[in-house]
Amino acid sequence: MVGGKLLNNARMAELHAREAPDRVRELEAWGAVFDRTRDGRILQRPFGGHSHPRLAHVGDRTGLEMIRTLQDRAVAAGVDVFMECTITRLITGADGVVGAFGYWRTTGGPVVFPAKTVVLATGGIGKAYTVTSNSWEYSGDGHALAYSVGADLIDMEFVQFHPTGMVWPPGVRGLLVTEAVRGEGGILRNKDGERFMSRYLPEDRRGEYASTDEEAARWVTAQSEGRVTDARRPPELSTRDNVSRAIYTEVREGRGSPHGGVFLDISYLPPEHVRRKLPSMYDQFKELADVDITTGPMEVGPTTHYVMGGVRVDAETGASTVPGLYAAGEVAGGMHGANRLGGNSLSDLLVFGQRTGAAAAAAATSVAGWKKAPYLDPVQVRDAGRELSAPLEQGSGEDPYALQRDLQDVMQRLVGIFRVEADLQEATSELSRLKARWPAVGVRGGRTFNPGWNLVFELRNLLVVSEAITRSALQRTESRGAHSRIDHPETDQAGWGGRNSVVRRRPDGSMEVTTTALPEMSDELRLLLGGAH
Repeated sequence: MVGGKLLNNARMAELHAREAPDRVRELEAWGAVFDRTRDGRILQRPFGGHSHPRLAHVGDRTGLEMIRTLQDRAVAAGVDVFMECTITRLITGADGVVGAFGYWRTTGGPVVFPAKTVVLATGGIGKAYTVTSNSWEYSGDGHALAYSVGADLIDMEFVQFHPTGMVWPPGVRGLLVTEAVRGEGGILRNKDGERFMSRYLPEDRRGEYASTDEEAARWVTAQSEGRVTDARRPPELSTRDNVSRAIYTEVREGRGSPHGGVFLDISYLPPEHVRRKLPSMYDQFKELADVDITTGPMEVGPTTHYVMGGVRVDAETGASTVPGLYAAGEVAGGMHGANRLGGNSLSDLLVFGQRTGAAAAAAATSVAGWKKAPYLDPVQVRDAGRELSAPLEQGSGEDPYALQRDLQDVMQRLVGIFRVEADLQEATSELSRLKARWPAVGVRGGRTFNPGWNLVFELRNLLVVSEAITRSALQRTESRGAHSRIDHPETDQAGWGGRNSVVRRRPDGSMEVTTTALPEMSDELRLLLGGAH
């Protein structure tokens, strides 16, 4: 809650804290192999903003181990998986969402899925920006699909720029350098060799961080051995928004590395320790940048990483504001407030993936659910099919790749780490022009594995989420968490504390941006957070 600047849905934060340990144990029971302490317990490490080491991990490949474990579990459970299938539209009826329309990438043929409930688990919006750690799939599909059927989106202005992405060579710019590097003792230095993060610590949090390199080193050693120490954590483990702004400022003021970043160094630790604890990072830099991180520093800089905003959901069930539609993970808003703490994305997936899946299944198999046979409106299906064919029938027209470059340029330049009203106004105007160009996009070739054709529909979604981010950022006239306004540098607790931004689609198709009060906090949590600000 403190990391999220008290903008979190308090009930979601509470459920996450209470239930994450059980989900970790469940993963272990399903076969996940976590790193261990010498006495056999699951080894836990710290990430940015943590006051205690609490991340259960598998080297620096925790996400991959989760994927492996959950895939194995899904196969064992007999779950049907439809690979290479893209959803372009949700189908609605009198009772809300009743199905989904899409196409097979392998053939280009349309497909319709009737469904009593639909769960969105589509991730984030990183491809709206030029520099991102996200994969090619992160095109805001779930956000835009939910918006298109009238579901509320909240807090879209809060986009997290991870402080450490690769900056060289250009072909891998933005590729994530995991926070585990700093969790294992990685030091940030500028071109002058200065360990600069101490200068950027918030005044009210400075007592939580080491004041000397020696104290930080004692803390790192204790954590790597699974011991408790009274030493304070290194300043590099400040929250992600703070570290990103610090690196950005160092580069802007001329103290950056040769390729426009700063140096992240862990080479002072024994080489075998680094290779054992950070095998992916060792391989990544060796293969892609010809850098041995056991003998020299990495060049890193901020990269678009995560969106805290998303579909407005019920804390207990993951239900959206539209009946039949649910959301979990990064596509859902509320859990992380104004800034997500490191590690909370994977545990968020586990806690709310379980809750949302169970709630959606219960709704579909309830007495009411069994009586409700999904009826798919043939007009909606026909229109979705026509929309699918239009870019191919148009042939020559607007180049989708040129439109994508222009969109990413607007977001990277004008709606980045630091924001100002003039830039946001300009971005709004530019996005309107880009949106007007989209219907004229045309592609050549057939439907089979046609990446240009696939991009057309991703662009439509990216235009929606980009407008939502920009208009929400323009509305919030304060700085809070990952949203930094140069023209409004202070946090305005009186005017903006306890208020979510809300984005919804008007009946005429235009975008409405308003605010709403945060869900009520329990007395117990209010007492716990009494000293937080």
